[in-house]
Amino acid sequence: MKSSELFDLAKTLMPGGVSSPVRAIKPYPFYTTGAKGAHLATADRAVLIDCCMAYGPLILGHAHPEIGSAIEEQLARGWLYGTPSPFEPEFAKMITGDHPGMDMVRFVSSGSEATMAAIRLARGFTGKKDIVKIEGGFHGAHDAVLVKAGSGATTMGVPDSAGVLSDLVAHTRQVPFNDPEALEAVLAKNKDIAALIIEPVMGNIGPVLPHDNYLKEIREITKAHGVLLIFDEVITGYRVGIGGAQKKFGVKPDLTTLGKIIGGGLPIGAFGGRREIMELVAPQGPVYQAGTFSGNPLSLTAGIATLRYLHGNASLYRNLEEKCRALEEGIGDMKGGCFVRLGSMFKYFFRASPPQNYREVKECDTAAFRVFWKKMLDAGIFLPPSQFETNFLSEAHTDHDLAALAQAYRKCR
Repeated sequence: MKSSELFDLAKTLMPGGVSSPVRAIKPYPFYTTGAKGAHLATADRAVLIDCCMAYGPLILGHAHPEIGSAIEEQLARGWLYGTPSPFEPEFAKMITGDHPGMDMVRFVSSGSEATMAAIRLARGFTGKKDIVKIEGGFHGAHDAVLVKAGSGATTMGVPDSAGVLSDLVAHTRQVPFNDPEALEAVLAKNKDIAALIIEPVMGNIGPVLPHDNYLKEIREITKAHGVLLIFDEVITGYRVGIGGAQKKFGVKPDLTTLGKIIGGGLPIGAFGGRREIMELVAPQGPVYQAGTFSGNPLSLTAGIATLRYLHGNASLYRNLEEKCRALEEGIGDMKGGCFVRLGSMFKYFFRASPPQNYREVKECDTAAFRVFWKKMLDAGIFLPPSQFETNFLSEAHTDHDLAALAQAYRKCR
């Protein structure tokens, strides 16, 4: 069946015809039938260069043979136990060893679950009710963080979804990214704030990069007010380097959430932090968290194989950064737009200068982006279908892929 036919069928069986709203491309999404390296094969017999990489997890590319072999070996031993497995302490040792802000870690099944649990834990540890998030920051699809962007730091939060209770998000405040003064003002006025949760590099609207000392400033501000700092590194974890953004920028958060890359392409999430905080998690402490699929042996196997590969290939991150730099140079003159990159994360913004926060991202010409995105797809390039999503490169992208990408950018923008 062609993609259009598959979508017509899916719409009768699934809300909007998709399993996640971001996939609802108009007039219909293409359906992927296979993937290898940096390429997707579609139901319409097209082969696309993939710059979405499943929204970040596939830093080694699709169907990497070493990860695939590890998964196949584990399949023969079983794929769900409902008991602890030897993979859990092995993987926990790797992750805590890589991250300055993680003494202990709990494995869950998604990034959303990780951030939800981290917020609950912060409230349990501090005994405080409120949290602060960054305008435009995305921390999963759970109630506490589904707050309308720009609803204001000093007013009650407004739900961004039907079914979210107003009195729940009233406990969520927002401040702009790269604005430590706004955070200081909110924390000075409200003594019932348990935590600030932040993407250290805003990935779901970007990348939007932190100013030179911004992350260090918010670390000092939160410490001064007795507020926990949660780094949501679901995207940046192992993407900007081993140890994530906290190691790259030299900032030690109290809690960290991970996902995406640590599962090697399989579903996973994790949250961890200071020992005294993590010891409050059940069964050791009173903050409850549980899940049938937590610590799934297949996901842990794929994650361990991925991290071993990353540790064993010292030049990988340097090569990824060089690929991104070469792509920027290959595109050349930005013609009224701007190219933002960090490591293997990048975006062409339809805005004259790089945005510094969500409000500036919203100034981008989204109509121009939609036209550009369709042209790129017709040229054989799959980009995330939103001006407000980060693009990713992988180890599998070749020089030929990069040349084709640059040529398409020059032609289609």
